[in-house]
Amino acid sequence: MVELLKCRSLAKKLLAFCLFLCFASFAFQSVEAKVRYHKWEVKYEYKSPDCYKRLVITINGRSPGPTINAQQGDTVIVELKNSLLTENVAIHWHGIRQHGTPWSDGTEGVTQCPIVPGDTFVYKFVVDRPGTYLYHAHYGMQRESGLYGLIRVSLPDGESEPFSYDYDRSVILTDWYHKSTYEQATGLASIPFVWVGEPQSILIQGRGKFNCSTPGIETGLCNATNPECTPFSLTVVPGKTYRLRIGSLTALSALSFEIEGHNMTVVEADGHNVEPFVVQNLFIYSGETYSVLVKADQDSSRNYWASAHVVSRNSTTPNGLGIINYYPNHRLRSPPTIPPIGPRWNYVAPRIAQSQAIKALKGYIHTPPERPDRVIVMLNTQNRIDGHVRWSVNNVSFNLPHTPYLIALKQNLLHTFEQTPPPEGYDATNYDIYGVAKNVNATISNSIYHLKFNSTVDLILQNANTMNVNNSETHPWHLHGHDFWVLGYGTGKFNISIDSEKYNLVNPIMKNTVPIHPYGWTALRFRANNPGVWLFHCHIESHFFMGMGVVFEEGVEKVNRLPTSIMGCGETKRFLKP
Repeated sequence: MVELLKCRSLAKKLLAFCLFLCFASFAFQSVEAKVRYHKWEVKYEYKSPDCYKRLVITINGRSPGPTINAQQGDTVIVELKNSLLTENVAIHWHGIRQHGTPWSDGTEGVTQCPIVPGDTFVYKFVVDRPGTYLYHAHYGMQRESGLYGLIRVSLPDGESEPFSYDYDRSVILTDWYHKSTYEQATGLASIPFVWVGEPQSILIQGRGKFNCSTPGIETGLCNATNPECTPFSLTVVPGKTYRLRIGSLTALSALSFEIEGHNMTVVEADGHNVEPFVVQNLFIYSGETYSVLVKADQDSSRNYWASAHVVSRNSTTPNGLGIINYYPNHRLRSPPTIPPIGPRWNYVAPRIAQSQAIKALKGYIHTPPERPDRVIVMLNTQNRIDGHVRWSVNNVSFNLPHTPYLIALKQNLLHTFEQTPPPEGYDATNYDIYGVAKNVNATISNSIYHLKFNSTVDLILQNANTMNVNNSETHPWHLHGHDFWVLGYGTGKFNISIDSEKYNLVNPIMKNTVPIHPYGWTALRFRANNPGVWLFHCHIESHFFMGMGVVFEEGVEKVNRLPTSIMGCGETKRFLKP
């Protein structure tokens, strides 16, 4: 009898265990990652985003392109057809780290050959982290012709953010030129040098307003009544709280974004939760994304201005304007007030203060390693090389090779790029960052930094004077394939023995894009734990075109077999079967 009772007890336990496994399996299937498939065609179309008609690169007829919506852990597949007819293309998934898929980073010359006209290329990658990210062209200067969009990654079902809101909205800020990228690039590479100048407009979600009465405008090119340039309008319900995801993909401009009469609470930066802080205007640099909470708590009988204002440059570009539409007012009803002017362009202190205010939210802190294995100091300078104006890091200006690094390293084609390693610093003792360099000459190279896999690397971005007296520019630097800890900002010349002791190792925010302020420094730390080859560059289009970037290689021997679809240029042609 005792044995029978033991058997019954064991049977009940086995049944319970089987039921548990069944429910666990069901639960796992219910949260199983999805595949998000997109079929895109990229082509030129005539558009008038700021009322002035010009050629725009569109995705399925749209600019900005379609927003990619996904959940953490999903696989995104983008089947991209290049219908630009006479122009190559590549798209970078900005902020997506590409763990296990470095060939899908979308960086022409680094991780892939460009997609030639008429060809179709498939990008496939996992979005492994919730947050707000971007995508944009990464071939030549195409990004500023309209090829860009937003990626929104939500938490899995049943999980929630550490902040609450009623509605989730998004907006992309860009600047806009009327000259083609070909004209701009030709001027930048010419002797004498022809600068691209200030943009004609600021676009909010692809919409702006150029003054069609400007002298010299050809008849028929500008139409102020064109519906394509009606202002961006965001409708809000009084009393509700909105999560506004804001991304910047400007070609040149640093911006101050504000909503008339409303505070904004910053809660996310580049996909990481932030210890909340309140701003009246948000300083945002090219390549950055933020989420802010905005409560519609003002007089609901009227609408309000949204304004994007250029800072850090003495710009002639008028503010970009949109409308915050309080329901049930008409969405295009103009606010009764004068639009916000914005802060002074050269008022640096509040920009540095905001940078320093961004800390990781308690409970979401990723503690950085205490010490680096390697420190690379990067002096940002403007130089001349054989009469050409260039941007450099440690007096070396970067050029992309014809054979992408990822393929060259995996296939042992080391002769396709220079093997002398780039410098890891500069003569900090004697270099005057506040004056024009006594010798502005520099050199060009396509050599790269080889990082020991899983090592900890510190990057010190050091700003300096340009070749113009009393001028130091803001540079937003973006790292592919990684997030980095932002350890600190400072003014003047970085002193490693003093300034490194002031690093924030307690709650530093992790980001993928960060500014270096005029005559200042920014200290970053990252772990070289993502096998591949990764670009680190100034996100200003003209600056990167002129050589402001470097490349890191780490653990490339751990990368799986490369797909042949990324090949076809330089010396990779030999790997394609006829």
